Amino acid sequence: MWRRNSLSFSSKLLTSSNPNSRSTFLSSAISSANYAFQRSLSHSTLPTDDLKLGFPKLDPIQPSRFASSAAAIDVATRAKDVVDVARHYGRCYWELSKARLSMLVVATSGAGYVLGSGSAIDYAGLCCTCAGTMMVAASANSLNQVFEINNDAKMNRTKNRPLPSARITVPHAVSWASSVGAAGTALLACQANMLAAGLAASNLFLYAFVYTPLKQIHPVNTWVGAVVGAIPPLLGWVAASGQVSLNGMVLPAALYFWQIPHFMALAYLCRSDYAAGGFRMFSLTDASGGRTALVALRNCLYLIPLGYLAYDWGITSGWFCLESTLLALAITGTALSFYLNRTTKNARRMFHASLLYLPVFMSGLLLHRIPDNLQLVGEEEDGIDVNLSSSETLAQEIEINGQKKVKYAGVGAQARPPVAFASVAPFPFLPAPIYPTS
Repeated sequence: MWRRNSLSFSSKLLTSSNPNSRSTFLSSAISSANYAFQRSLSHSTLPTDDLKLGFPKLDPIQPSRFASSAAAIDVATRAKDVVDVARHYGRCYWELSKARLSMLVVATSGAGYVLGSGSAIDYAGLCCTCAGTMMVAASANSLNQVFEINNDAKMNRTKNRPLPSARITVPHAVSWASSVGAAGTALLACQANMLAAGLAASNLFLYAFVYTPLKQIHPVNTWVGAVVGAIPPLLGWVAASGQVSLNGMVLPAALYFWQIPHFMALAYLCRSDYAAGGFRMFSLTDASGGRTALVALRNCLYLIPLGYLAYDWGITSGWFCLESTLLALAITGTALSFYLNRTTKNARRMFHASLLYLPVFMSGLLLHRIPDNLQLVGEEEDGIDVNLSSSETLAQEIEINGQKKVKYAGVGAQARPPVAFASVAPFPFLPAPIYPTS
């Protein structure tokens, strides 16, 4: 114990006599520890370069890895930019084309094609007709917005469209409309027939260059627009049958008469917006709304006999006659309510009824159609006579739902049945009956 105390006392004396002795002692201790650590590393199985301050050294990243990562990031950025641009212009084209309205036009054209197909439907031709109609309708709607860019900018309902909001330029919109319109017309000419292509081109011109300017000139624009809307189902009928016939007028007539109450209700509901945009709608000259309601009611009444005509002409069964009549009476009831009490609520009710009428009418027309309506139409193809059997007569009985209906090929049918049809001058395009000599 005495020895331990003497060593401790002597060390205290040394420390007190030499102020730097503590730092010298600490430095020598650190040097000894560092020497021991380096010696342990020299005997360790790990290389000395793999450790630094007790942590293993990471593998160095090669420059090629940096280059590949930068290239991948650049490709991803460019792909994102391309997707954003495609999404932007796709949205603009969608709005320029008024895609929902164009799809309604396509639906009417497709219904006309099915009705004109008879018993066999060419589905490839149907698809081509619908595609061509869609492109022509998109072109017409785009040109309509090009011409009405200043008017649309003044209306709350249309000020956010691509052109008034400057999301797309006017030359770009014109190029889009021209290219898609030409492509649609060419498709109809190649895959359907020239008559269908001519109807499409005529409707494009009528909508973009006649109806659109008339909206700012005279209220008659509503009736011109109704003609535009009635042409697509006729186009579909012509694309399927290759000709314009009386039976093909049922659906176009329905479209024409349906559009009047539809647009009268819309014009009444949006009177202030149309006035701000500078459009001369019929409702703007009718402060009380009485004439607007009367015009809508009158055209609703015109829809009532269409179901019977479709049945009488052998296009549909008798069920469609009943359904169509009830449907027309329903929309007529809303128009009568609007006529008796001209309020915004009744106008909106008539507008909603018009939205319901058209799809239900077309669905019933397609559901109850008679694939082979057995209409007696004398056709002559390439100068070849069409021979009829002796059992065929000018008058035929058609049994529909258990009821027999007599169909006549023309007025004043002869008592003796013809055995053949032949073209006789001076009317080579008319079939003339030839009777056997007795």
